[in-house]
Amino acid sequence: MSETNPAATSEVAAPHRYTAAMAAEIEARWQDFWDADGTYAAPNPKGDLAGDPEIVDRPKKFIMDMFPYPSGAGLHVGHPLGYIATDVFARFQRMTGHNVLHTLGFDAFGLPAEQYAVQTGTHPRVSTEANMENMKAQLRRLGLGHDKRRSFATIDPDYYKWTQWIFLQIFNSWYDHDARRARPIAELVAEFESGERPVPGHTRAWSELSAAEKADVLGEFRLAYASDAPVNWCPGLGTVLANEEVTAEGRSERGNFPVFKAKLRQWNMRITAYADRLLEDLDALDWPEAIKLQQRNWIGRSEGARVDFPIDGERITVFTTRPDTLFGATYMVLAPEHPLVEKFTPAAWPEGTHEVWTGGHATPSEAVAAYRAQAASKSDVERQAEAKDKTGVFIGAYATNPVNGEQVPVFIADYVLMGYGTGAIMAVPAGDQRDFEFARAFELPIHCIVEPTDGRGTDTSTWENAFSSYDAKIINSSNDQVSLDGLGVAEAKARITEWLERAGVGEGTVNFRLRDWLFSRQRYWGEPFPIVYDEDGIAHPLPESMLPLELPEVEDYSPRTFDPDDADTQPETPLSRNEDWVNVTLDLGDGRGPRPYRRETNTMPNWAGSCWYELRYLDPHNSEKLVDPEIERYWMGPREGMPHGGVDLYVGGAEHAVLHLLYARFWSKVLFDLGHVSSAEPFHKLFNQGMIQAYVYRDSRGIAVPAAEVEERDGAYWYQGEKVSRLLGKMGKSLKNAVTPDEICAEYGADTLRLYEMAMGPLDVSRPWDTRAVVGQFRLLQRLWRNIVDEATGEVTVADAEPDEETLRALHKAIDGVRGDLEGMRFNTAIAKVTELNNHLTKAGGAVPRSVAEPLVLMVAPLAPHIAEELWRKLGHTGSVVHRDFPVADPAYVVDETVTCVVQIKGKVKARLEVAPSISDDELEKVALADEKVVAALGGAGIRKVIVRAPKLVNIVPA
Repeated sequence: MSETNPAATSEVAAPHRYTAAMAAEIEARWQDFWDADGTYAAPNPKGDLAGDPEIVDRPKKFIMDMFPYPSGAGLHVGHPLGYIATDVFARFQRMTGHNVLHTLGFDAFGLPAEQYAVQTGTHPRVSTEANMENMKAQLRRLGLGHDKRRSFATIDPDYYKWTQWIFLQIFNSWYDHDARRARPIAELVAEFESGERPVPGHTRAWSELSAAEKADVLGEFRLAYASDAPVNWCPGLGTVLANEEVTAEGRSERGNFPVFKAKLRQWNMRITAYADRLLEDLDALDWPEAIKLQQRNWIGRSEGARVDFPIDGERITVFTTRPDTLFGATYMVLAPEHPLVEKFTPAAWPEGTHEVWTGGHATPSEAVAAYRAQAASKSDVERQAEAKDKTGVFIGAYATNPVNGEQVPVFIADYVLMGYGTGAIMAVPAGDQRDFEFARAFELPIHCIVEPTDGRGTDTSTWENAFSSYDAKIINSSNDQVSLDGLGVAEAKARITEWLERAGVGEGTVNFRLRDWLFSRQRYWGEPFPIVYDEDGIAHPLPESMLPLELPEVEDYSPRTFDPDDADTQPETPLSRNEDWVNVTLDLGDGRGPRPYRRETNTMPNWAGSCWYELRYLDPHNSEKLVDPEIERYWMGPREGMPHGGVDLYVGGAEHAVLHLLYARFWSKVLFDLGHVSSAEPFHKLFNQGMIQAYVYRDSRGIAVPAAEVEERDGAYWYQGEKVSRLLGKMGKSLKNAVTPDEICAEYGADTLRLYEMAMGPLDVSRPWDTRAVVGQFRLLQRLWRNIVDEATGEVTVADAEPDEETLRALHKAIDGVRGDLEGMRFNTAIAKVTELNNHLTKAGGAVPRSVAEPLVLMVAPLAPHIAEELWRKLGHTGSVVHRDFPVADPAYVVDETVTCVVQIKGKVKARLEVAPSISDDELEKVALADEKVVAALGGAGIRKVIVRAPKLVNIVPA
């Protein structure tokens, strides 16, 4: 930016010109006023935030931004895009008679602050709070109209007390599939005690079970449970990760470290219990279809059958969407991590084992161990890739195909994952290309069970690939009790499923791709679990009176293991090193008195606090309840068009489609089922803003160079004498192309920045940042100021005279258009309409009529609130413009007096007529045929046909 920038210029001849210095003074003054006045305080219907009953009686609007993380790098101009948009929309809603709740807190737990703590020794709270203060200052400077009474951070003990409380509600709940809702675990225990429900896995009565046995049974039902299971272990971060936090390349989303499969005891959330409801309720949400599709695909519902393959007196269960192909199953494959692998792996190879099945190993155990090590080094994506060479190893055991009694060998192979289905498949090589290639590689039989329709015949030895069709007939598929031969796929699936259920070896079922949510992290900076373990290792919830369980001080924030490539390391959490905190004597109020316990030393993931924060905004100071029910119903309860309730508008990035959004929906449904909230969904309407991009310049080494120091010469780009490449991409500190909002506010003012970001294009589309273009919006504000204020004297220049007809039409068209655009979040076109009206007034010259100036200022108020406040005050009004009514257009001036009608003869334009918009087809035809130019063009020729599309087109076809 240079000293000649018009925003920084203040001419002596115009001491009252709108400049950057004036903008800074105006903006700071009005921000102070808003804070002191409580301008943005949204009243609740009751409680400590209750306010004006008249405002509470208005229609409500709850508008939210996705929880920001307070980064040490601060904001660049890309970050506020969504915040400015929601602020504009919220301001417009206030001006159209709504009680608007718009506030912002901070999602402050998580790895970035902890990584910084590991590197510097600074407590994460210290750096996080400093980052929050910096971010608050940056956001305040933008003039965002947040109700600051409602703000909080997830690291506040008063907040995470309730995060822990919700965890305990989930822990103490189970999902009743018959009732399709969560119920208190105490009700399940009562059913076990009464005998109403049999105790699974036991022939003894509930009262005869030990405490440990009871805990194990309940653990199979609880919505929050601990289990030993394969997890995504990331040594580089020293923690395990949820599936959603691992990239397609098998690396951590944060830090890009390698991720390995390991078996650890971890906390999980049984989100799979809600899979059907999470799918069904998407239909009633006003969300982008792309986000709904991502959630549907992630949940991955598929219908099929569960089939049991007997083995050594037990069974291996598979899920298949094609039970009609069971007669073609010639081998089975388990995921390398499958818990039954060790159980069924014998000490020696069975007699007659093919050499190609053994992988060259002397014993099955050696083969399995070697293959497992190989598979653990691959990501899930790599394992499922269509590799040319198929790998696997025979475990030395055979299972029985239940439909024909054939003994089928059991393999492990990396293309089968524990994360989908049962972690086991029946392989039908004739109908699946992957199974076909595996069967060829391992010399396994291939049975043709679907009649080929492509002329290849049924001799599979001649096949070059598998054949699969939903239109072909089933063949070679019958036993003494059931025959599928000659049936189509749908009928065959129904018949074999019925037989499986009758024979007791399977049943029709629905499967989901969705896995339970891994909820443990082996880190320090997160919410402690409100769980303690007794001497038998049984988990006990802390009573509510002991919440919040606060984080203790530790000397070392680092995980013990930090070699990113060492898959065999085991995590050691920072909390486990504070023995005084870990080992405690407590009276849990269960009648057993004080007893020794050991605390859970994992912490909750950073997603925990953002699963319910919309509720805390409603009732942020309530220390007795999660949220007052009346207040929750007021802001989020179901209503017309919102059958599941929720936030009226939620704005944020599309990157959280299957992370935060899915998790928050799950928590909302549990809280709804248990009667704590009236809203079964957290966010009714979702809007994904685009991204502000910037050019990244890289030198010959591929290293980013400072964008501000790059020169453009002859169509090329140069940095310190070296030619550099340019590519449009993200904006960020590491890419050396970040522009901070502070810079733009200093050069032009916050209102200019707000206008520029909203005017760059449609809100949901990514757009490139161009600092040079910002001045265009600054000039708009200068012209607006000049149309109302004399730059030499500072006096208001508006006149009380009535506007002319043309100005009235320009005004009311602008009001009508801007109102519709703001309601539809089309902020770029709203600014264009304001600009058009302002330019009309500039060109008209003379004093602007007050009856035009005032609605113009009101239209500008949501977009550029500081200058609007200042001009409103100069126009003689007291108080804030924030709660003034938005102008309403007069329909008489919105409709054009005339429209242009094109008259064509043989497809060529021969005349243009100015006609009334309401003219009928018959009237328009008469006018067109009487026009002198039309008469001359016809030259006396007869007319075969006249096509009229009033009021804009007449097409004449001569005879």
